Amino acid sequence: MAAHWLSPSLNRLLFVLKSRCYAVPSSAQYSTVYSPEKTFDKILIANRGEIACRVIKTCKKMGIQTVAVHSDVDSSAVHVKMADEALCVGPAPTSKSYLNMDSIMEAIRATGSQAVHPGYGFLSENKEFAKRLAADGVTFIGPDTNAIQAMGDKIESKLIAKAAKVNTIPGFDGVVKTVEDAVKIAQDIGYPVMIKASAGGGGKGMRIAWNDDETREGFRFSSQEAASSFGDDRLLIEKYIDNPRHIEIQVLADKHGNALWLNERECSIQRRNQKVVEEAPSTFLDPVTRRAMGEQAVQLAKAVQYSSAGTVEFLVDSKKNFYFLEMNTRLQVEHPITECITGLDLVEQMIRVAKGYKLQHRQEDIPINGWAVESRVYAEDPYKSFGLPSIGRLSEYQEPLNLSNVRVDSGIQEGSDISIYYDPMISKLVTYGASRAEALSKMEEALDNYVIRGVTHNIPLLREIITHPRFISGDISTNFLPEVYPDGFKGHQLDKENRRELLASAAALHITAQLRSQKVLGNLRVSSSTVECSHWDLCVELEEGCHYMKVTKSGNVFTVEVDGGKVEVKGEWNLATPLLPLTINGTHRVLQCLSRDASGNIVLQFLGTSFKVRVLSKLAAELNSFMPEKVPEDTSSILRSPMPGTVVAVSVKPGDTVAEGQEICVIEAMKMQNSLTAVKQAKVKSVHCKQGETVGEGDLLVELE
Repeated sequence: MAAHWLSPSLNRLLFVLKSRCYAVPSSAQYSTVYSPEKTFDKILIANRGEIACRVIKTCKKMGIQTVAVHSDVDSSAVHVKMADEALCVGPAPTSKSYLNMDSIMEAIRATGSQAVHPGYGFLSENKEFAKRLAADGVTFIGPDTNAIQAMGDKIESKLIAKAAKVNTIPGFDGVVKTVEDAVKIAQDIGYPVMIKASAGGGGKGMRIAWNDDETREGFRFSSQEAASSFGDDRLLIEKYIDNPRHIEIQVLADKHGNALWLNERECSIQRRNQKVVEEAPSTFLDPVTRRAMGEQAVQLAKAVQYSSAGTVEFLVDSKKNFYFLEMNTRLQVEHPITECITGLDLVEQMIRVAKGYKLQHRQEDIPINGWAVESRVYAEDPYKSFGLPSIGRLSEYQEPLNLSNVRVDSGIQEGSDISIYYDPMISKLVTYGASRAEALSKMEEALDNYVIRGVTHNIPLLREIITHPRFISGDISTNFLPEVYPDGFKGHQLDKENRRELLASAAALHITAQLRSQKVLGNLRVSSSTVECSHWDLCVELEEGCHYMKVTKSGNVFTVEVDGGKVEVKGEWNLATPLLPLTINGTHRVLQCLSRDASGNIVLQFLGTSFKVRVLSKLAAELNSFMPEKVPEDTSSILRSPMPGTVVAVSVKPGDTVAEGQEICVIEAMKMQNSLTAVKQAKVKSVHCKQGETVGEGDLLVELE
């Protein structure tokens, strides 16, 4: 019997069982209970990376064949290997591959696919793509074109929301055509204002302006980013709600007029208007506010006859007033945390709805079981503006799936390339617990056990966020990062105890490596030496400081006297594995040795942050004081690219005089534009880049006199 014919009591029992099966065992990443309903024989996934893999997993469990599309550089990608069939749809640039509707339509016809799941991004909210699919008799796994158009246009969606009695942000209900129009509108609304792309999403094409000059600059950058990302440079301006929370409601609706709200997701931790850490539920909402937001989200969905999974985003102020921000007519990036607390597989529900089935559940069936947290793991340098893209090849990669209550949605593997062409996301790391404290503790453990080599990543930032007292207390807003780190992110700041732990661990690791190098097949290299040394006088250099210490060893335990304290470090000391589980003064910690050499240079990942240390004998340290110091490069007269990307504008030429803070050039990476400015007033000596060029991180762009 089909699941939607079960009695309400049996249906709710099945729902609870699904939730428990879904969230607890690490092997059960998704609900394993599927209804026997007939849906589609073959689905094409018009996307790449982790979301394509995510959709394929559910399709396989539903007995549906899958087709992957890929660019030429993605021919060996994980989603291509997972699918039953795969077709190349063009070269690396997204406009020629994943946004190439003609090529994707040809792939659909060639494979006989009956339906298309668009994932998120790319063509997921493109009404023209949905229309072309409908014209060919292919099902679009998402809402109809009217809903996509209505909610995809920020201006139209705001008017519809007002008519549906949904709270909206004060602003200008029209398209801003010129820079001067933007300034006048901003002045009328009152600063601060938010300038954003009408067709936008994902934080692209958005700028906050606090005065007229920032409005002019924001108009320029937002329109350029909007054109680049969405092919539509129309902008709107609305009042910026200062210090808000970003809380969104997951909705699910069918083609029969039924709609549900599946609770909220807290998405306030952001950088450059893009989410970094999300959780469900929110610490801030009470049941009354939650219901009010959920009911307004459903009102909006019904107003546009929405059918599928969608997300209604709200800004919430300190008094729990909430305002409609936008509706995303697609599967949201952070959907896994909703799946964890409700037990629903949202991809399965989207497929069912697309086939025409009614929803299986009622509003009272939707639970909040436990707590889930998601960290977006990016190939980014968190020390640069909280995360500028990094590229490279994953030389070593190991997900922490050995831990219980951990889910990793990824589309990469060891050997995969992170390129400038696509989003730098490595994975979505999700942890689940019966309580928020349990979920956060598991996240801390998972981040420590996550091995990523070959690219710079943002795990240091993620770990600092989830262990920060403000975050733990729930005192967060969209301004969390700039408020907590006003001078930029600097990594974990060591207190005295942490510093001693790090120094002792580095010394113990160095000695272990030395002792191992003295042996061949378990025997000492020098046969006349029958007794291993058991005590050492060492010096460890860390952050320009020299720390002298005495070390003794007994079995697998090292005792280190350093900086007026004693540290006991115990471990198995397997130097062949990337993880280094240790017990330090009775506390279990997982470190990672990122690199080490015979000169005593070691890079350790400790409490999420990488620290460079140098371990020397006492004599070597004394002699090292006579070595000349390397003079650092004077960076005030040169401008280097802070990230890999494409030069979209060069604003100066040799001989020009630039003022401090004046724009010199603009670099675009992953569809985000970054203005590089002069750090002092000077004359331009030479320009080493031109518009359209691809540059690498650290490449010289401009020299000043």
